[in-house]
Amino acid sequence: MAVFVLSVFWVNPSTCMAQSADDGARAARKADAEKYFRNHVAPFIKTYCLECHQNRRPTEAGLNFNPALKSPGHAAFSEKWKKAAARVKAHDMPPDGLEQPTEEERQMFLEWLDKVKYLSPQDPGPFVIRRLTKTEYGNTLHDLFGVDPKITDAMPDEVSGAGYLNSLSPLQLEQYLSIADQVLDQAFAPDESPPTELQQRLFGEPPASGDDARKAARKVAESLAKKLYRRPASDAELKVLEDVFDLGRHNELSYPASLRLMLKAMLVSPQFLFITPAEGFDTKAEIVPLDDFQLASRLSYLLWATLPDEELMTLADSGKLREPPILKAQVKRMLEDPRSRALFDGFGAQWLGLGDLGSKTFDPSKFPEMNGAMRLAMYDEARLFFEGVVRENRSIASFIDSDYTFLNENLAAIYGLEKLVTGTEMRKVQLTDDNRGGILGMPGVLAATSFPNRTSPVKRGVWVLEQVLGDHVPAAPPNVPALEKQDQHSIAHLTLRERTELHRSDPVCANCHRLLDPIGFGLENFDAIGRWRDQDDNGAPINASGELPGGVRFSSPSELKAVIAQRLDAFARNLVEKLLAYALCRKLEGYDEIVVDELMQEITQDDYRMQTLITAVVTSYPFTHRRTE
Repeated sequence: MAVFVLSVFWVNPSTCMAQSADDGARAARKADAEKYFRNHVAPFIKTYCLECHQNRRPTEAGLNFNPALKSPGHAAFSEKWKKAAARVKAHDMPPDGLEQPTEEERQMFLEWLDKVKYLSPQDPGPFVIRRLTKTEYGNTLHDLFGVDPKITDAMPDEVSGAGYLNSLSPLQLEQYLSIADQVLDQAFAPDESPPTELQQRLFGEPPASGDDARKAARKVAESLAKKLYRRPASDAELKVLEDVFDLGRHNELSYPASLRLMLKAMLVSPQFLFITPAEGFDTKAEIVPLDDFQLASRLSYLLWATLPDEELMTLADSGKLREPPILKAQVKRMLEDPRSRALFDGFGAQWLGLGDLGSKTFDPSKFPEMNGAMRLAMYDEARLFFEGVVRENRSIASFIDSDYTFLNENLAAIYGLEKLVTGTEMRKVQLTDDNRGGILGMPGVLAATSFPNRTSPVKRGVWVLEQVLGDHVPAAPPNVPALEKQDQHSIAHLTLRERTELHRSDPVCANCHRLLDPIGFGLENFDAIGRWRDQDDNGAPINASGELPGGVRFSSPSELKAVIAQRLDAFARNLVEKLLAYALCRKLEGYDEIVVDELMQEITQDDYRMQTLITAVVTSYPFTHRRTE
């Protein structure tokens, strides 16, 4: 015993010292943030913001700084600090006519974003028990019963975003009941005859004559519930299922028919439609690690958009899935599986803005090429490229610039490579044009950021800033006329660039457009569906030159890509933030910013490799822990 105690004493000091050092550094950063807010930020707000954004008068843009002055580190203000900083950076706030801060004061306020996070306690954030998305629901039914995932097509699509709805309307419940009936009708014999192969797999052998049918049904319930609920069922949950079986028997249903009724109850239960935790955790703790079964589900629905497979469930059973080396190995295994396409369909397409490409309107007289086959090819190009970066564990720098892409005959025509590629099959193609390669030159992205009949430098500029570099672009002010509503007589001889630049004559618009427009103009050589052009629709030469703050100049898409590639750290952070928010099904706030700082250190050390980025998110504190509330 003495040896044991001594060994523990000598093993633990380094860990304790490291933890103590971390705690000390965290306390020092918190104290610094508090002092910075007290000495700089609070006076700035009181001087330049509080006149409009306070309790005593209707707050503008829904922003009230009074609560933030009292609790600046509260998670509820995370997004508001970012929006306020974006307005101050763009010189939109304070409005013209009011006292203006100096450039040094504005920079000081922007630096507050790097400090406020240290006021947040270590917290995995709000715990979201969410329901399966339409795609996840269809995939899960397919993997369980072999039905076509499109059985869910009649259900409405979810609203895209960082989070998911977690409620059920009466109409949705009716749809789930209807789909459950369809699944059972397709999966089982109508007359409940002796088991087919699927019945055998799900229900096992029926009880022999004289055996206790209810006891047999209990075993079936335990087995089925573990599959459908993706975790062992509690005694209370099993009791509900037994009651459903008893109801069937009471109404003179056969043993198989009563089991089918019990299975239907599972298919419309919250335990199946929602990803729920297992019971049994430290009720005195405010924060606990995810149980292994919920971790398996969270991981599987993130990377595969379906329920965990047998290997994940076996690891969850053993309690080993949460061990970092095993969890990392599972991420690698799952990313190499074809089902990992779900990561692009769920996250990648949303990140790139391609989710609505299939239904986006294009002028058929100008762009007759934008048929269903072309839109699918554009989507598949981005998907195959994304999957290649993931599976080959390439640096995320490949998203900015690359010497290859994936084309078929249709899409090759957009690239001007129709003589090199024939047939409908997508295949890897080497690129020699420096203006192409990477997401900025992909026709799908360029089409998604255009209007139905023309390009939009503003939309493309916003897309690059927000989706690539992670900048917060303030919303356009009200009552600013669209280009089509400008005085047509006075602009008749102006190019699109000149018409767009008219916005800069309005001081309300000038500050944002000074940053947005050059980036958008840098992509103007690509028309509204991504074809290269040297002249605009009016025959005027394309001017793709621009200058960004700091005197950075470019004159072509390839030079613009080079400028953005120099901000690889900003791109990486943005991608980490978006993937983490997607994985957690919520917006990032408070302590999440510190988590992202830590993930960035790990990712940067491995040359920004994509699998490292994904693994870092999956093994992060907020992904593997939850509040008990």
